Amino acid sequence: MTDSGESAGPVARSKRADARRNKETLLDAAASVFVSSGVEAPVRDIAAEAGVGTGTIYRHFPTRADLIIAVYRHQVEACAEAGPALLASSPTPHAALSRWIDLFVDFLVTKHGLAAVLQSDNAGFSTLHAYFLDRLVPVCTQLLEAAAEAGEIRADMDALVLMRGVGNLCVGADSDPRYDARRLVELLITGLRLPQEPR
Repeated sequence: MTDSGESAGPVARSKRADARRNKETLLDAAASVFVSSGVEAPVRDIAAEAGVGTGTIYRHFPTRADLIIAVYRHQVEACAEAGPALLASSPTPHAALSRWIDLFVDFLVTKHGLAAVLQSDNAGFSTLHAYFLDRLVPVCTQLLEAAAEAGEIRADMDALVLMRGVGNLCVGADSDPRYDARRLVELLITGLRLPQEPR
């Protein structure tokens, strides 16, 4: 009995890890499709992107709202985890901030349409918005502080103000194909830089 109990532990953990990876693959695929086609994209497109059948998606996410909420949370976590990683791996804090803002823009594009899907559940949307702020404002603050300490940007930039500004620049992206939100956001982030003294 003891031997079988001991051997079941690693197998169960392995199955849980596989299930978690499979779910993350589905969420990554859904996020990618939402960015290119919007949150009303057919489930079959998401299934094709993930390389699974539509039944697999419905097994994990019985309704479209379930899937969109899960993608929203998945994207928030990815953004939150990316901040410190980019700060550690980028050549400068400003470069880390720029790359993180790119990810944040992707997240905002994915988020478009969420309010319409959840219009019958305002409390649910409020909960998600609070979760978004709790996870991402501190990460943006960390990136801004690092860039300010490096003398790359002014020290008085507030993370929430910056994130709202980026969000406002992204608003027109889903209604006008000529509107290049990413280019405008790039100009905003470049504009944060202080003139650098020649070495």
